[in-house]
Amino acid sequence: MRKLLKFIVILVVVIVVVAMGSVAYITQAMPHVPVPADLHVEATSARVVRGEYLANHVTVCMDCHSTRDWNKFSGPVQPGTLGKGGEVFDRSMNFPGRFVSKNITPFNLRKWSDGEIFRAITSGVSRDGHPFFPVMPYPYYNKLSTEDVYSIIAYLRTLPEIPSQPEASQADFPMNVIMHTIPEPAHPMSLPKPTDADYGAYLVNAAGCRECHTKMENGKAVGEPFAGGFEFHFPGGSVLRSANITPDQSTGIGAWDRDTFIRKFRQFADSSYVPTAVDWKAGDMQTVMPWTMYGGMTEQDLGAIYDYLHTLKPVANHVQHWSPAGE
Repeated sequence: MRKLLKFIVILVVVIVVVAMGSVAYITQAMPHVPVPADLHVEATSARVVRGEYLANHVTVCMDCHSTRDWNKFSGPVQPGTLGKGGEVFDRSMNFPGRFVSKNITPFNLRKWSDGEIFRAITSGVSRDGHPFFPVMPYPYYNKLSTEDVYSIIAYLRTLPEIPSQPEASQADFPMNVIMHTIPEPAHPMSLPKPTDADYGAYLVNAAGCRECHTKMENGKAVGEPFAGGFEFHFPGGSVLRSANITPDQSTGIGAWDRDTFIRKFRQFADSSYVPTAVDWKAGDMQTVMPWTMYGGMTEQDLGAIYDYLHTLKPVANHVQHWSPAGE
């Protein structure tokens, strides 16, 4: 009996030591990404214009790195907050910790080299080497063309400085360990021409459509890609579920023609559009989908996205889009 007890104690000690060693290795030696490249991005006017378009209407960096008015439909960005950071994604929204977006105006980024910004966008690693939680979809930005990332960097350098120092993010265990295993070196794609068949696929990746339109549980996809059902939990208990954007005729966008798809987005960019107020107590529907930002995409780009989505496998998946608090 004593020998058995001694064996169990030794086994437990070995397991604890191995586990602690593994955690120490992961948190100290990872992520395995190169040091920031020694580069200087020339801020040409063409790059700044392209970067403004991408950051505001495709990759929508400004969506999470500004202050959104959640008392209006789709949470439009509040004027004067572009890039200041401070948006919170926390446990009340089913995140494994409290994650706060950074200030990406020159007030903060003047301390960063272009290489450090490039690595942050494409690999999700901060200038001090710690990994970001992928609420910032860097696993998708990882595949952006190098020139498009340069354009975003050039644009960010032109933003008006906003003095703001958002709090540091805090991940819960074990996510604070897992995060170190996620970043990868950049795997840039070539930017297809707008006339190329794979141009729509490039835009869908850049916009992170798959990220939000695939059902996930505990960080793993459990639903068919693009078939919707991803749950967004709002503080207070309301739940939004993403739409099925596969070309299924009855539950997806299979019955939509190209013009209908484009108009769905462009209506939010019309000068006459005024976001409606959201009454949370009354159970009004809200969405995290930044329609007013994606609505600024060109008709050509929206059409390319439509064309790509219609090449996907149709998936029959009816989604209950909205559940008010208490239901």
